[in-house]
Amino acid sequence: MTTITEQLIDRVLAVKYDALPAAAIDMAKACTLDGIAVMLAGATEPLGLGRIVTQYVKETGGNPQATVIAGGFKTSMVNAAYANGTMAHALDFDNTWYPLNHPTSPTLPAILAIAEHHNLGGKKVIEAMVAAFEVQGRMRMAATGLETGSGFHKPGTTGQFGAVTAGAKMLDLDRQQMLMAFGIAGSRAGSMSINTGTMTKSSHSGHAARMGVECAVLAKMGFTGSADVFGPKGFFDTFLFGRAEPHLLIDNFGAPFRMVDPGVGFKKHPSNYFTHRPIDAALMLREQHQIKPEQIAKVDVVFPRFEYVNRPQPETGLDGKFSVQYTTTVALLDGEITVDSFNNERRFAPDVVALLSKVTLHLDDKIPNDFDRMHIDMTVTLTDGRVLKQRVDKLSGWVGSPLTREQRMKKFHSCARRVLAKDKADRIVDIIENIEQKQDVTELMALVRA
Repeated sequence: MTTITEQLIDRVLAVKYDALPAAAIDMAKACTLDGIAVMLAGATEPLGLGRIVTQYVKETGGNPQATVIAGGFKTSMVNAAYANGTMAHALDFDNTWYPLNHPTSPTLPAILAIAEHHNLGGKKVIEAMVAAFEVQGRMRMAATGLETGSGFHKPGTTGQFGAVTAGAKMLDLDRQQMLMAFGIAGSRAGSMSINTGTMTKSSHSGHAARMGVECAVLAKMGFTGSADVFGPKGFFDTFLFGRAEPHLLIDNFGAPFRMVDPGVGFKKHPSNYFTHRPIDAALMLREQHQIKPEQIAKVDVVFPRFEYVNRPQPETGLDGKFSVQYTTTVALLDGEITVDSFNNERRFAPDVVALLSKVTLHLDDKIPNDFDRMHIDMTVTLTDGRVLKQRVDKLSGWVGSPLTREQRMKKFHSCARRVLAKDKADRIVDIIENIEQKQDVTELMALVRA
């Protein structure tokens, strides 16, 4: 009798480009473009995360195998995957889906590093993306005991297995080698949510990407690990004390692929996704009523019980990405949320400090804290006594309400222009939208090397 791990590996091995539906291919391209965008912008993270991680991998050295995005140099595959994965999650602008996870930031950097070093083409990139997303989504479905916002952070746990899937597909591991790669990955998993609001959170995606490459390369060389990482005393028992449904790893695998149904959410704002409903409510009220800061007496946000984003006084601009109070404040003041909304200068600017003290978050147990079903209510009370209300249920960009191509292109160019000239950014779009025709990723990586 085959194990659950073997059944999963057999399904991963069966994912082939020529059998993929057009919708999955298109989504893989969209996710690749979005991933490149947030890596480029992540290199410019206001507190210096991109600068530090780039300096770190440059100083630690490595054979020049793969590009550090926006770094201007190559390093080893594992170092490049680490740096690029960290920058992909640096702004919390990378895409997500349901159940909540970050499917691109742990996987695409591993794929690009291997593709560049081994001169692999666009069809291989797409095939690996689809397989990696599917495994990562299945992991989130099966890991029912992995709570959002507490304990372990998802990219370093379930995302780790998306990354090793990516590496295994890119290197064409056989069945036994892939079992070993997954076994090795089980001992590489882990990331603590307590680091949310710091640079370390972003490195969870970087570490997962690096380990995806490492586990696949080691397994290809003959390194061994457990052949049943999802069996008794394996990942689910160790991390979740058995609170899991392992059969969801394989039930209806790829039928349809989860990147198609329910789909992928592309973020509009560079902050934690739970802050987006309050941001949208604040932006709506500001635009509809032409609110001026001096008119605001107080702001009340009614929110599901989710302490993760209850940060009345974030310690840094980066910490503000995870604060409903801060993101609401900046949205009301500036009428937009940008990468630079989360630098320390903006966080401690006098107008932000003044309004932040007037924003109160009320946690309501009656509202589901499930991201797909939740809603928020915002009330802005003005100094003249008027009371303005806004409720937000569904988010534009979330699964089921996708961003249009025009909106995704706007996001791409707003990120890319922080590093690249427009002609180079346009060329990147052209390459990725036709990537299945490319025999290698050499030109793409030369452009993003900047």
